[in-house]
Amino acid sequence: MSQTNHCNVVILYADDLGYGDLGCYGSHEINTPNLDRLCRNGLKFTNAYAASAVCTPSRYSILTGRYPFRNSEAHILPGDAGCIIDPALDTVPKLFRRAGYRTGIVGKWHLGLGGGSRPIDWNQDIDLTPVDLGFEESFIFPATADRVPCVYVEGRRVVNLDPKDPIEVSYEAECPFDGIPTYHKNPELLTVKSSHGHDMSIVGGIGRIGYMRGGKRAVWKDEELADTFLDRALRFIGDSQRDGRPFFLYYALHQPHVPRVPAPRFRGITGLGPRGDVIAEMDWCVGRLLEELEKRNLLDHTMVIFSSDNGPVLDDGYVDRAKELNGTHRMAGPLRGGKYSKFDGGTRIPFIVSCPDLVHRGVSDALIGQVDLFASFAHMLGTEPEEGGAADSQDLYAALIGEDPAGREELMMEDVSCGRLLRCGNWAYLSPSEGVPFMKDVEIETGLSMEPQLYNMDYDIGQRINVASEFPDVAGEMEMRIQRILTGGR
Repeated sequence: MSQTNHCNVVILYADDLGYGDLGCYGSHEINTPNLDRLCRNGLKFTNAYAASAVCTPSRYSILTGRYPFRNSEAHILPGDAGCIIDPALDTVPKLFRRAGYRTGIVGKWHLGLGGGSRPIDWNQDIDLTPVDLGFEESFIFPATADRVPCVYVEGRRVVNLDPKDPIEVSYEAECPFDGIPTYHKNPELLTVKSSHGHDMSIVGGIGRIGYMRGGKRAVWKDEELADTFLDRALRFIGDSQRDGRPFFLYYALHQPHVPRVPAPRFRGITGLGPRGDVIAEMDWCVGRLLEELEKRNLLDHTMVIFSSDNGPVLDDGYVDRAKELNGTHRMAGPLRGGKYSKFDGGTRIPFIVSCPDLVHRGVSDALIGQVDLFASFAHMLGTEPEEGGAADSQDLYAALIGEDPAGREELMMEDVSCGRLLRCGNWAYLSPSEGVPFMKDVEIETGLSMEPQLYNMDYDIGQRINVASEFPDVAGEMEMRIQRILTGGR
């Protein structure tokens, strides 16, 4: 298909999607036919993990091949944060560009923009964006849908910005801007109310985190986010085919993160409220992308990887009846916890691979982390990360294509408070750390405790029976392994 004979690669990266949210992972309440088809034709992983139970650290890890602890800024970022990826650092898109690929990103970013030495000027070229990190094309929103600024950024510039209506952004506790609608001052403008937080600027009838003034022509419409990002992803594929080079596309879906505002045609489609509806919308987007690849005779020459940045949450700040309408649906499947949590519900995620080189289809129990994609892609491309790059990534290409049923020997993850957990074989170990055992706002168990926790995942996937006192040697060795990783060992 190309002069290099390398297959195309597409990463489909969902936002806050749980282990049990897809039909192919056991859901009977949400219909996900397109991802189920991808799963039937590919390989479903049951022991795949994001690096963190929240988004920014996971996204840092998947693009750099490094554990989040290696960057002290790899935590949930405000919408006006500076970029936390050093442009000198090797990245996955740089790896693909060295191999002759066309590289693109569409969707959610949330890794910061600009050099950070001064506040971002949203009305000028932004000096550090994904195009400085290996992506030839970039069409993103800066952070999350619930944070300002609520605009698209293409390359270095805000899309559709009127220079006569400049954008100003602030994350101060009190609003510094006169004359803008805010949550407490203008409740009559709200179409979606907050359950906790999200009570600063009102943009598009929704309370957001942070304050924004100006840029009215540039502001996105929430119900059009999915179609806008999909159209850009399809355009990138078409342009790449005409260009004649293989392509790498990082398509960072914004669903089902809050605020959940599906396109009108998806409203009410699931009966589970907006959360279920945006998952159905996400599945449709995946289906359209697969159809486009098939129509262009590219599907048989493309590796497609679908996953999520962390576990699920029902009420994450908006009154959208997610909890009341959830019914018997188990977002995390059999797992304990969810987004933010040290339990497996926080970091164990759906992970599906479909590619031309698959030697085994069906189900894989191999232990694998998203951090390992960097080294695995390097193997596939017949190249290496740059010196000092991808420090924590392991070459698991054989596991990705179903040749290796075991995967890693061990893998470290972290919760929202940076508490560490380690998977090793059938053992899951939660290192002691301070914090509340239950997050009341989101109604999720954190897994935080000053007692060591050890679970045998062969018979206790729900992590209900702590056997650390029965196997102190195992718990002690796993704690030592965590400390060695943190101090530079592998």
